[in-house]
Amino acid sequence: MTQTAQPTAPDVATPAGKPQPAEVGGGIGLLLLLGAITAIGPLSLDMYLPALPTMARDLDASQAQIQLSLTTCLVGLALGQFVTGPLSDRWGRRRPVLIGLGAYAVLALACAAAPSAPVFTALRFAQGFAGGMGAVVTRAVVRDLYSGRAAAKYFSRLTLVFGLAPIAAPTAGSLVLRFGSWRALFVLLAVVGALLTAIVAARLPETLPAHRRSNGGLSGTVRSLRTLFTDRVYLGYTLTQGLAFAGLFAYISGSSFVFQDVFDLSASAFGLLFGLNALAFVVVGQANARLLDRFPPRTLLVGTLGVSAVAAVGVLAGAVVTSQLIVMGTLLVFIGSLGMVMPNGTALALDRHAHHAGTAAALMGALQSVIGALAAPLVGLGGEGSAVPMAGVLAASAVLSLAAALTLARPERT
Repeated sequence: MTQTAQPTAPDVATPAGKPQPAEVGGGIGLLLLLGAITAIGPLSLDMYLPALPTMARDLDASQAQIQLSLTTCLVGLALGQFVTGPLSDRWGRRRPVLIGLGAYAVLALACAAAPSAPVFTALRFAQGFAGGMGAVVTRAVVRDLYSGRAAAKYFSRLTLVFGLAPIAAPTAGSLVLRFGSWRALFVLLAVVGALLTAIVAARLPETLPAHRRSNGGLSGTVRSLRTLFTDRVYLGYTLTQGLAFAGLFAYISGSSFVFQDVFDLSASAFGLLFGLNALAFVVVGQANARLLDRFPPRTLLVGTLGVSAVAAVGVLAGAVVTSQLIVMGTLLVFIGSLGMVMPNGTALALDRHAHHAGTAAALMGALQSVIGALAAPLVGLGGEGSAVPMAGVLAASAVLSLAAALTLARPERT
């Protein structure tokens, strides 16, 4: 029987059989661990951004070909989440994370040894798939433990840990490039993956007890997906998140070329700029956790999406007139606003489907990654030597994200 989507709860919901945070060690240690697992995605994308121009020369590839490796990694992330989410509803949360992180470490070493751009691109797809296995489970773990505003607050706190990755990754990547080639970056990612695998094996608790797991097999997964695809509000929040992520990924895939080739910044200066924007994301995310004591998640989401859209249009205006100052300033506002968009949108979507949180998180993450993956080739195909292609994709996605929140994600009247 198809389950009916539940309205957003105002605060923590603890149905019978639901584990309490204290029972699974849900303190700062769990927060740091979940944040580190979630950060695998940003690390996979952001650490080698300063090396993209060098990689294009070393592998005898064009800018668009190297940017394609970002897209294939995102597609892998999408499929990894889509496959693993339903499995985590059946097997529990620990096993998929361990398998994914272990495979991630091995594939990072393979990327380091890639002899050509096509081989590297294919390996990045596989590495993204493995990374997606961990990312989707962390969202399901949070939903196992929290709901409503409490979940939104927890996702906001995760941005503090997860947001440190974009701050540190490009800077760390630039430092590694001073002493070695881009291949050393992937050796470092392999070490990170191996360490996380060991820590998860020792420390990550199981948050989905056996009696709460899905036992419907493939038919149960199909029923869950049917429920999700027929929930307009859930799909609206998922589309809102996906379009916001497309803007973020347009920035991720294009900013290295824009700031280093168009605005002549050095690799180290670009790393610092990228880190500053990521710091804005973290700070706004922490402000969101406090504002949730006064405002509901949807109010904060819609208001911040408005700010995001205005800032994105400002980035486009700065790109048209080739003003580095305008582009940098409005990008700071745009990236910072996502620190409030992401946790609230995620909590609002997942709160409607507590009984199959893994599948709901999987579909949300997969669609988000697919939409984001479309942004990179659009930026690359827009041409080189200008910031307009990146800014145009960023502005369009921000405006459409706001539109989705105001229309499709509009809650039912009660």
